Amino acid sequence: MKVNMRAQATVGLNLLSDDQIEEIHSATLQVLQTVGVEVYEEEALQLLKNAGADVEGTRVRLPVWLVQEALAGAPKSVTLYNRSGEPACILEKGKIYYGSGSDTPYTIDVETGKRRLATNADVGMAAKLADALEHIDFIMSLGLASDAPPEASDVYQYQAMVTNTRKPILFTAHGRQGLLDIYEISSLVAGGDRDLRLKPFCALYNEPSSPLMHSKEAVEKLLTCAEKEIPMIYVPATMLGATGPVTPAGSLVVANAEQLSGLVIHQLKKKGAPFIYGGGTPPMDLRTFICSYGSSQRDLGCTSLVKIGQYYNLPTFTTAGCSDAHVFDQQAGMEAGFNTLIAGLAGGNLIHDAGYIGIGLISSMEMLVLCDEAASNVKYYLRGVEVNAETLAVDVIKAVGPGGNFIGEDHTMDNFRKYRLDTHVVNRLNLDAWEEAGSKTFGELANERVKKLLAEHTVPPLPEGVLAGIDAVVQRERKERL
Repeated sequence: MKVNMRAQATVGLNLLSDDQIEEIHSATLQVLQTVGVEVYEEEALQLLKNAGADVEGTRVRLPVWLVQEALAGAPKSVTLYNRSGEPACILEKGKIYYGSGSDTPYTIDVETGKRRLATNADVGMAAKLADALEHIDFIMSLGLASDAPPEASDVYQYQAMVTNTRKPILFTAHGRQGLLDIYEISSLVAGGDRDLRLKPFCALYNEPSSPLMHSKEAVEKLLTCAEKEIPMIYVPATMLGATGPVTPAGSLVVANAEQLSGLVIHQLKKKGAPFIYGGGTPPMDLRTFICSYGSSQRDLGCTSLVKIGQYYNLPTFTTAGCSDAHVFDQQAGMEAGFNTLIAGLAGGNLIHDAGYIGIGLISSMEMLVLCDEAASNVKYYLRGVEVNAETLAVDVIKAVGPGGNFIGEDHTMDNFRKYRLDTHVVNRLNLDAWEEAGSKTFGELANERVKKLLAEHTVPPLPEGVLAGIDAVVQRERKERL
C-alpha cells in the first residue's frame, strides 16, 4: 500500500470558501456591533448588560469579544439519544440525519387522498410511520393538532410523538410553560432530570424574528433550555427581499447575526449548554409573494448556513424533503429528491422537513415514504468508494478472467450485502414483471407502504406509570396559558 495515501472518504459540497465565510462573519460582527439586535426580554437584557454589551432600551449592540467568547464556549458536538437511552444522532461534522417536518395545519388523508385539517391522531400516526422507516432518523410533529385545546396543543402533540416512537424528537412549544410541561414529560420518560440531561432524547426548535429581533417568547424558551440543558435549535428563516436583503450574501449576514446574538444570550445563561445552528434564507417569490420551500434559492441559503455553522464548528440544522407542490406529484418528487441530496452533500447534521408539501402547510405520509427512499440513496452515495486490497479485488478478477462471471465467487457472497442498496417503493422490475404486478405507480405503492407499516409496525410501549404521569401533565388545567 502507499504511504500517507489520501482518500476521499465521503462525497461533499464545497459551496463557500473559507475566505467567503470569513467575509460573511466579519460583516456579521460589524452589524452586531453597530446596528445591534432588539431583545424583548428583561432577564436577557440584564445578562447582556452585565456581560459588557451596549444596551439602550431593547436595542443591544454586541462587542466582538463577547461573540467570540460565546462561540468558544458552545459545545462542538451534541448527541441526541433515543427514548431508550441509546445514542441515535451524534451531531458533529460529517454526520447526517434525516427527519420529518413540523406543525403543518393540513394533511393528506391516507384513505381518501384529500386535504384536511391535521389532528393529534395524525401526529401520532406520522410518528409511528417515521419510527418504522429505516432512514428517517428523528421525529417532528408533521401536523398541528387542530382537535386539541389551542393553549396546550404543543403538549398534546408531544404526547402523541413520545408514545409512538423511540427515535429522537424535535419539538416546538408555544411558550415557556409549554416547554416546561414537555420537559416534565421528557423527564418522566428518561427516568429523571439527571438522566434526561445526561442522555437527552429531545430538542427544542425555536426561532428569532427576522430581521434582527428576539421576541419575549423566543428568549424565554432560549433561557429555559440553557438552564435545563435541553438541546436547542435556534434558527431563522430570513426571506430574501422581505425580512432580509434580496442578495443571498446579505440575508446570510442577517440570519447569522440573529443566531450569534441568540447564542450569546444562551451561553451567558449557562456556558456550555447545547446549541444547534442552522436555518435558511428562503426567497419571497415576487410574483406570488409566497415563501418558497421547493426553490433552489432556498437550498442555497440552507446549505450556506450549514457551511457557516461548520466553520464555527457548531452542530447544524437544515431543511430538505419538502416541496411547493400542493399534491404528491412529480414536482414534489423532483424538489424533494434534489434538496435531500443537496442537504446531504452539504453535511447538515439534522435535516428536517421530510414529508412537507404545499409550501410547508401540508403533510403527506406518502411524501415521507418517498423521502425515506431518497435518504437511503443519498446515504449510500455519500459513502463514496472504498479503495483497499479487498475492494479492488485483483485476485478475484484474475481467478475469473475474461468471459467469466462473479456470481458464484466467495468474494461476491462476502460483500454483496455491504454494497447493496435496498428499495421498497422504487421500481426495479422490467416492463413485463411490472405489468404483472399491477402496473402500480410510485404514488400507489407509497400509499400501500404507509398503510402496511401503520398496520404492522409496533413501538415498544412506555411503562404504565410513565403513561399515567404523561397523561396527568397533558390534562393539567392551563387557564394561565390563555
